[in-house]
Amino acid sequence: GDSSVTLQAQEEIIEMKDVFSVKLKRRRFAGQKKGGTLLGITIFKCLNKEENKLTDCAVHLNNLSEDHCQSWFRHLKEILNGFQNRPKSLKVFVNPSSHKREATHVYYEKVAPLFKLADIKTDVTVTKYEGHALSVLKECELQAFDGVVCVGGDGSVSEVAHGLLLRAQIDAGKDTDYVSNPVRAPVPLGVIPAGTANILAHTLYGIKHAVTATLHIVMGHIQAVDACTFSTPGKLLRFGFSAMFGFGARSLALAEKHRWMPSSQRKEFAFIKTLADLKPEECELSFLPLQIPQEDCHEKDRKKKERTKKGSKDQWQKIQGHFLNVSIMAIPCLCSMAPRGLAPNTRLNNGSMALIVVQNTSRTEFIKHLRRYTSAENQFNFPFVETYTVQEVKVQPRLKSGPDAKENTCLNAASAEGNYPWNIDGDLMREALEVHVRVHPQLIDLYGVNTDDLESSPAMCTCI
Repeated sequence: GDSSVTLQAQEEIIEMKDVFSVKLKRRRFAGQKKGGTLLGITIFKCLNKEENKLTDCAVHLNNLSEDHCQSWFRHLKEILNGFQNRPKSLKVFVNPSSHKREATHVYYEKVAPLFKLADIKTDVTVTKYEGHALSVLKECELQAFDGVVCVGGDGSVSEVAHGLLLRAQIDAGKDTDYVSNPVRAPVPLGVIPAGTANILAHTLYGIKHAVTATLHIVMGHIQAVDACTFSTPGKLLRFGFSAMFGFGARSLALAEKHRWMPSSQRKEFAFIKTLADLKPEECELSFLPLQIPQEDCHEKDRKKKERTKKGSKDQWQKIQGHFLNVSIMAIPCLCSMAPRGLAPNTRLNNGSMALIVVQNTSRTEFIKHLRRYTSAENQFNFPFVETYTVQEVKVQPRLKSGPDAKENTCLNAASAEGNYPWNIDGDLMREALEVHVRVHPQLIDLYGVNTDDLESSPAMCTCI
């Protein structure tokens, strides 16, 4: 350059593990699609911002030499191709009905451009009805893809996760009516949040942010996650991550009856109406406690272990009564309304479930319990709330008998139909029989948490 101009030299190191794309940089005239004047190469990298947010950034390296640029481009592409977890082909499901019908816009405006930039091929299915993704997953050639991506809310993600795991059992030749030891999902699942609560996305990323979710997928950040089977005697209902019986399920059932209302309004209406008509469910809970080494137990868990009979390794525990809500969760279930999580004492892959039982109490006390979820206080520090760390749970609803049965039938629509509502990952299910929930450690891989204990490869240590 001009020797009369003094430039302050700045050095920047770019680790290749943070780079997801490299392109030749050319100047083209309007309408020109090929050729153009070579200017250099552009490197696209992933940046960690505050509050778990990821964003993309472009670094331009100027060089007018065709040979130099081609050489750098070729070698950098070779390094990027060495990252084994990064997908090159994805099957994408977009639910256009999620939340404010924004999923299609989110995908084509925010997600698809990043997939294209990273040279990821996509096969997109815009779902047209409930169960559409499930039917496609049963038939499509999954071996042609490195992963599956769902753009939608919790219900959509739950359907795709169930479809992936069900397909794995079919391919393994297992009986899908009764699955005792399921095989793992064949490919990872990516979650692009475009719903209302987005519990699974919040749990994975700590934030509802489509670009962050997309970059986790592009960068191949994979986290093994526990999943559950929900079954009745002799029949698999579905695979999932969490469930609620009682208040959480009744609120969802009421919201589903008012789907003509906007999403946020119907859920708020259903919540308030269910709270106004608050009533307990009479049922029997059987559970198999998780055996935790004594030195790893918290004081509260230790006291519960002391109450457990000696030699109860495989001994089921039972509690009966009237319960306002029963939650069974294999993941923490974070969301904007519960920043600590609905089940903050469990983890994504610790091989256990949290069983949270809210016994019958006054509406005032129950509201105090619910309000704790939005704060930093312990939402379980109430005499009517009990928590357990378990491997399996059986929930057996019990209909009232005697002189109160007629009144109960009139008040309880679910009892009248012979079916009780269940909220499984934001999806409504009705079941009259006992529901058996089992956790299966690390049953599915999800694109999400960037674990720091991944084995280093030479490519990850290469810097520019």
